[in-house]
Amino acid sequence: MWIPEMQWAQVAEKAGGPLVYKQIPVPKPGPDEILVKIRYSGVCHTDLHAMKGDWPLPVKMPLVGGHEGAGHVVAKGELVHGFNIGDAAGIKWLNGSCLSCEFCMQTDESQCEQCSLSGYTVDGTFQQYTVGKAAHASKLSPNTPLDAVAPVLCAGITVYKGLKESGVRSGQTVAIVGAGGGLGSLAVQYAKAMGICVVAIDGGDEKRAMCEQLGASAFVDFTKSKDVVADVRDATPGGRGAHAVILLAVSEKPFQQATEYVRSRGSVVAIGLPAGAFLKAPVLSTVIRMISIKGSYVGNRQDGVEAIEFFERGLIKAPFKKASLKDLPHIFELMEQGKIAGRYVLEIPE
Repeated sequence: MWIPEMQWAQVAEKAGGPLVYKQIPVPKPGPDEILVKIRYSGVCHTDLHAMKGDWPLPVKMPLVGGHEGAGHVVAKGELVHGFNIGDAAGIKWLNGSCLSCEFCMQTDESQCEQCSLSGYTVDGTFQQYTVGKAAHASKLSPNTPLDAVAPVLCAGITVYKGLKESGVRSGQTVAIVGAGGGLGSLAVQYAKAMGICVVAIDGGDEKRAMCEQLGASAFVDFTKSKDVVADVRDATPGGRGAHAVILLAVSEKPFQQATEYVRSRGSVVAIGLPAGAFLKAPVLSTVIRMISIKGSYVGNRQDGVEAIEFFERGLIKAPFKKASLKDLPHIFELMEQGKIAGRYVLEIPE
């Protein structure tokens, strides 16, 4: 299969940008890696943080961002046996890990000290060709629509993992903060598919309509509510609060409110990563009501398999709008303004 020497990519040459659309060399896969010709790539809020360099984590510069890439394998290393040339594949946030440390051995690969992150510590999917460790890439069925599955590769797997970490069960209620965003729109669907009742929290009529269409039983608009805590509690059975709260917001205030409307013995799961934010909760009520507060990062390899199976069974449909790779700077502007409902998926040029 012919592979060019050069390719088009969106490159952040320094922290804070701007992005430069230019040609760069096509990478070559190592012995345990695959080279994927990317057809579509989702755009995640993490990609904006990566470009801006506003997290206290070392970020590669210059950087090709992106970590929700779907395409086809065009080359592979000699140690790769799980993929063949032409297979549909997904490149995720967790690009690789050592597979031999204590965390990797216990399926907590995201905690591996040697893990590599697509579009953060290694170049990602905002380019025509991307390299990834075969062990961590997702093998997709031949009939999987690559544009629609792209958001599942990060947003879907992440919220599915968060729901599992929360311990919420079928028949119970979860409050999803940021339910109208890219992650939230998927969280609503995974929860519904798992038999969980959803109280969606977000702002704006467009996001209300989307959340209700996706299956949320109630919507609390924080831009119109005079008392978000009371409104969320009122939306739960008996007004006792949600069994779990999934925090996907990109601002700090919702992280401070969550313990006020989660019910006793409930869990608060932080997934969203607003820069510089802190989790705070009153110690007395947290202890007396036995509330659990925890973080949830990306899913492990098996979480990825399960999350994609939900999608391939038709239970998950990521709301998305298509754009071209050249449109990425404008999409970042819309993201900063909070004007994106669902997800943008970039079509990568042939």
